[in-house]
Amino acid sequence: MSIQLRFSARALSCALFLTLLFCGILTPHAHAQVNDNNIGSAPSQRVDLPLPNNDTFQTSVPPFSHPEALFPNSVSRWLRAHGLNYLLDNTNEFAGAITPPTRGRTPGFNNYKQGASNAGQYAMQLDVNWEKLAGLKGFATHMITVGRYGTTANRMFGDWLNHASEDYGGGGNVVVHLVYAYGEETLFGGRLAIAAGRMSEISDFAASPLFCNFQNGSFCGRPKGITDTNYDAGYPAATWGFRVRGRPTRSVYVQTGVYPIENGIYQVYQHRTGFKFNGANIIGYAAPIESGWEPSFAHGTLPGHYKLGAQVFSTPQNDNFFDLYGGSYALTRLKQKQHSASWSTWAMFDQRLLHYKDKDSGLTALWGVIYNDPHTSLREYVAYGALINRGYFASRPFDTMGLSFTYTKIARGVTMTDQDLLDLGRTLPNHATGVQRHAMVMEANYAIHVMRGVIFTPLLEYYFRPNAQRNLRDAALLGFKSHIQFM
Repeated sequence: MSIQLRFSARALSCALFLTLLFCGILTPHAHAQVNDNNIGSAPSQRVDLPLPNNDTFQTSVPPFSHPEALFPNSVSRWLRAHGLNYLLDNTNEFAGAITPPTRGRTPGFNNYKQGASNAGQYAMQLDVNWEKLAGLKGFATHMITVGRYGTTANRMFGDWLNHASEDYGGGGNVVVHLVYAYGEETLFGGRLAIAAGRMSEISDFAASPLFCNFQNGSFCGRPKGITDTNYDAGYPAATWGFRVRGRPTRSVYVQTGVYPIENGIYQVYQHRTGFKFNGANIIGYAAPIESGWEPSFAHGTLPGHYKLGAQVFSTPQNDNFFDLYGGSYALTRLKQKQHSASWSTWAMFDQRLLHYKDKDSGLTALWGVIYNDPHTSLREYVAYGALINRGYFASRPFDTMGLSFTYTKIARGVTMTDQDLLDLGRTLPNHATGVQRHAMVMEANYAIHVMRGVIFTPLLEYYFRPNAQRNLRDAALLGFKSHIQFM
């Protein structure tokens, strides 16, 4: 009886809350917090921000991100006015399967189960404007630390390609994990920016703040194909790095850099806390280059971003099919052929198609493709598309509807190796229990701006051919993502 009363009280509270929410009694503030303004998105926001129309050549530090917060206070405002920008947030992600997994007596299948998981992170960001503090014109430093917890549901039904919860892994299972800490000098009114320090390469290159309007790891953070190897430093991993970005015109930028490749950047034995700064595990270099065009149509209400990029990895990598003598290494059991270098390319676009009343509202389309070296990669290419519709309902100007898909094509060499190993009854790589060919992940969500600094996003994820295997059942998951910006 008491359980029923408690359940009824919770249901009544939820019903009252939702009534207040959708009747507009809990009114959001202007320029409300949205998913693409969370901690970690600041570097990609700076990439995607063209020079203002009334730009000058005066050297200054670009404005720091000031997202709407649950607890605005005079101390934070005073600190920002004096050059210190401190942010604190939490992102929590839940996903539960509503479909049963493949079961059988074959090794690898018997541990699959229908279940749910929760994962998340708390993050702290500190930006320092040294122009205000010490008179160093145009110089700023940026630092982020995170703590991550929980697990992800996709492995319960056999998928190891795309996490059902993006905020999983890479945090070292420690209270404080350093993501990045670097300095940046901005010159000539933003036309030149030079940065160096501990940096996450994929926060600047092949990046967009729009990706994390979704939860699944095939899309959020970055389309998964761009970090197909363990040599790309993507959030929350970082390496030593140097990057320079130039803007020859208001809406065009070109950037490049050099990032030492550190062995095991996503593994706890090397980078559990992120505070290991020595270069003993450097095994090569990554050299990316990217150019982008950032037009804004209809008097600035329809912004777009069109970027092309590529990078080279100098570290030798194994061929995904051939041995040293041109045969199948799975059949001959000889050492795999080595390539002295490998590469990755990308084309990424987004464009707001419609504009509603609020400044940041409208319908935005995203699409793109990442194509990797087919001889060394697992994912030969990943294609994606998405629609983000913010402020469609006039009474809910800061709510956002989202729909996304990613298509992953496994490299042909990996597919042939899987088939050879399967014929021989041997263990397959990449946690596979069948031949890997292609996969697709879709997500539909609705982000509710609950109140100042709080977003709650119910969502549906659907995995076609989990782990790119035909022998695994499709999986559907229901879940939610919550984001709370405390300061």
